[in-house]
Amino acid sequence: MKVIAVILWMFLLVGPHAGAQDLEPRRWTPLPLKNNFIGAGYVYTNGKIFFDPILDVKDATIDVNTFVADYVRPFKLGNKLARFDLRVPYTIARWEGQLADSPTSITRRGFSDPRLRLSVNILGPQAMDLKELQEYMSTHAVYTVVGVSVAVTLPLGQYYSDKLLNLGQNRFVFRPQAGFVHNWRQWSYELTGSLYLFTNNNDFFNGGTRKQDPIFAMQTHLIRRFKRGLWGSLSLGSGLLGESLVNRQPHNDKREDLLGAFSFGFPLLKRQAVKLVYMRSETLNDIGGDTNSFGVVWSASF
Repeated sequence: MKVIAVILWMFLLVGPHAGAQDLEPRRWTPLPLKNNFIGAGYVYTNGKIFFDPILDVKDATIDVNTFVADYVRPFKLGNKLARFDLRVPYTIARWEGQLADSPTSITRRGFSDPRLRLSVNILGPQAMDLKELQEYMSTHAVYTVVGVSVAVTLPLGQYYSDKLLNLGQNRFVFRPQAGFVHNWRQWSYELTGSLYLFTNNNDFFNGGTRKQDPIFAMQTHLIRRFKRGLWGSLSLGSGLLGESLVNRQPHNDKREDLLGAFSFGFPLLKRQAVKLVYMRSETLNDIGGDTNSFGVVWSASF
């Protein structure tokens, strides 16, 4: 069941992240047909948040506890390998800071927006069952996979139109994505680009309308596999976040973020595994956040 172990390590790398951007190594690693993958994760994020100076918010911090449930189902699309992903997050978030020089804190508890995603590997191993995939990996120490996907974030999370800080976005988010992973023996290198496209939030704070320009993001990963199913990865990512307009007025909130992460995974049982992850996110502009995230993810196949 060596291939199942390798696949679980890949699945564990798809860990939850509290922010809009994520770092997701081995996105395009082949999965065997006739298998299902489930996962549950917890991520704690804390750090400083920098608001537009016009809002008169100082010394703002955030603490977020995120619980995520994942489901992945590979299937055959023509002769290509495809997969369907579902992610449902539950979030407990607390913001603290000085609003007009007065101490203020806000806490939200509830579901964040769920995400659906369809992915297709257009180059690389074709759709195979577990035995065929085992034979392929045993005879191909070096291979490359190229994939494309589209994800849709649904506006089903907790949202209050009379609040500025919410867990849900009250808008659809479409994310086309393309990338590749090159595997050579015990090493893998991956590069992925994403484009975030937003529909309007027509029920923004106090009846306003919020529009947002697209976001372009890149991420790259270097993964090393060791004996007994252990692995480690180093990840880097960046994103150019589009400016938003509220009631047709520019909101002066363009952001540029830099992300870095380290992940470590190990087997738990025959078809189960655990991943530990640390992620750092820093803003390169005056608006954004500097945060640290620590997470643990469990996954299983059946």
